Amino acid sequence: MASTVYCMLLFPLLVMVVAFAGDLNKDFNITWGDGRANILNNGELLTLSLDKASGSGFQSKNEYLFGKIDMQLKLVPGNSAGTVTAYYLSSNGSSWDEIDYEFLGNLSGDPYILHTNVYTQGKGNREQQFYLWFDPTVDFHTYTIMWNPQRIIFSVDGTPVREFKNSEAIGVPYPKNQPMRIYSSLWNADDWATRGGRVKTDWTKAPFTASYRNFNAEACIWSSGASSCDQASSTSPNATSWLSQELDATGQERLKWVQKNYMIYNYCTDNNRFPQGLPPECNIS
Repeated sequence: MASTVYCMLLFPLLVMVVAFAGDLNKDFNITWGDGRANILNNGELLTLSLDKASGSGFQSKNEYLFGKIDMQLKLVPGNSAGTVTAYYLSSNGSSWDEIDYEFLGNLSGDPYILHTNVYTQGKGNREQQFYLWFDPTVDFHTYTIMWNPQRIIFSVDGTPVREFKNSEAIGVPYPKNQPMRIYSSLWNADDWATRGGRVKTDWTKAPFTASYRNFNAEACIWSSGASSCDQASSTSPNATSWLSQELDATGQERLKWVQKNYMIYNYCTDNNRFPQGLPPECNIS
């Protein structure tokens, strides 16, 4: 069985972690839901459920500062209108950083909406939304967050759907100083999630269940107030190639394909929302 491998780096308090798909009990704690969240099959499967009384959620045991993080999800099937499955990285405090996937449920036969956002210092407003090119409720698919000092790349089954670049040179804050945990929750948001809240959750279909498996993280954990990322890149370059990863020509073409054919909202084209001018990062190709 695969396990978590720890490699000590230059300093005793700095630890590089590579977590391979195995026992989810080792990497996550169920944090709420009163029995509605479960880790099953000797740690190979995690499920979150939602009913009219409550949703449920979990979080990672480790905090990370940069990483390439994969999780396979299978979303709520059937009529999932009103439900939201959130899977994201987030720091703590009032000026938090966050990197979001949110899956907005819909009526049977209508596509899920994949909602993405990036928060820096407590401010988001950077939404991009997509339809997927498959039914995410039939089988598991891999959702990846690749977060390094230069860029954040959101990918689905290895296909990039969004890139958010470090634009500090033009005054745009970038999440690079605050360690983040992985969080996920399944909850009721029928006041806004489906068609702007016009379609409500059908509780006769409850419980609603989302499933998780095959967590993989190549990442630097935050330990005793320090991160190993800088040292890792020099001491073990093969294991930390993601620290300088960028999209190659093929990746750029795939990103353009997704954004041309499946993007349904982009804050960088919403002039009505930003009448004083689009955010400065929107002008960077």
